[in-house]
Amino acid sequence: MYDVAVIGGGPAGMAAAIKARELGLSVILIDENDYLGGILPQCIHPGFGIHYFKEELTGPEFAYKLMNRLRDVEVRTSARVVEIINYSDIEKRLKVISPSGIEEIRAKTIIYAAGARERHAFEIGITGDRVAGIFTAGEAQTLMDIYGIMPGREILIVGSGDVGLIMARRFALEGARVKAVIELMPYPGGLARNVMILNDFNIPLYLSHKVVEIRGKGRVQRVKIVKVDENLREIPGTEFWVDVDTVIISAGLIPNVKLLTKVGVAIDPSTGGPIVNDRLETTVPGIFVAGNALVINDLVDYVVEQGELAAEGAKEFIDNDGIRSRKWTRLIKGENVRFVVPHYLSGDRDVWIYLRVSRPMEDVRLEMPEIGKRMRLPIVKPSEMIRIKLRGKDVKGVDKITVRVVK
Repeated sequence: MYDVAVIGGGPAGMAAAIKARELGLSVILIDENDYLGGILPQCIHPGFGIHYFKEELTGPEFAYKLMNRLRDVEVRTSARVVEIINYSDIEKRLKVISPSGIEEIRAKTIIYAAGARERHAFEIGITGDRVAGIFTAGEAQTLMDIYGIMPGREILIVGSGDVGLIMARRFALEGARVKAVIELMPYPGGLARNVMILNDFNIPLYLSHKVVEIRGKGRVQRVKIVKVDENLREIPGTEFWVDVDTVIISAGLIPNVKLLTKVGVAIDPSTGGPIVNDRLETTVPGIFVAGNALVINDLVDYVVEQGELAAEGAKEFIDNDGIRSRKWTRLIKGENVRFVVPHYLSGDRDVWIYLRVSRPMEDVRLEMPEIGKRMRLPIVKPSEMIRIKLRGKDVKGVDKITVRVVK
């Protein structure tokens, strides 16, 4: 029986496995892909590793640096975990399918780092013909950067998240014509540095618009777009059509938690990921979670940070036959806070908390009135995660902490 079974070989999973091994634990790392790295190998643009490695790297370079540190870790690729069995608080069992057959793997703890999935066209209300030429942004990125296949030449991108904006640049660099980026909200969904990409390549950005229909014979030929009001309702008479051969859906990510819900892990509807304490332990003892399976992160550096924290939690669990009982302080989302993670703090340690606002604001204060913490911020955006360190001594003995962002 292993001390730790890590599910997912992306940056969170690799970081968790590396840290767990450094802490003296026996580790197995399981990933369903043929290679490790998660989405990093297809992210050939720079911008990774500035915080963690103190240098700017491409996605493949970041993954390679982590892989080189996977010493004494048993790795299984092309292996899919299809079931988690909570055999007892101190023993978990994984049902794994691989080319060699079906096997059961036993471990004292699990670190779940299976990442997220992309929203598809039907989830965002697009109707019309079922034709070729409709891809999620991740699918298009995989085709281009892993397999060298150009998905199309006349491109419309739905959603202004970071991946969609990066793909707009990627298509433009390959000589495709990006007709427009369509964004439902009245503000862009990506980081400011990625929104600037559109100006660099003269790509139109339509805010407060949505794609409602796709038409074509065999392949996409045209797309119907309509403007929406402040309540996101369609405005009659504002419809127009754009001729394209390819539609790229970049409508956000959802934590991939299906296996966790089947084993009884409680999910936070605000994040779509599990409810966790400051060890990143879920509501099922001995199951920890990190990376985009926990919450959708902006930076891979945060993902790695969470993987290491989950490994430290697993070490504490194994050494003490569980995370010892204590009075937990609950983090509560207040005004203009969409979510805050982790959900429960022990006060035993300093801890990073991650949050996003519900709407953009300028010249604001982030407040936690119960502990007297205030922090002035010049601007906050839903697209940019806020990361703050709380000192354990400030949390100790407090029943709850409300996090709010106010003018």
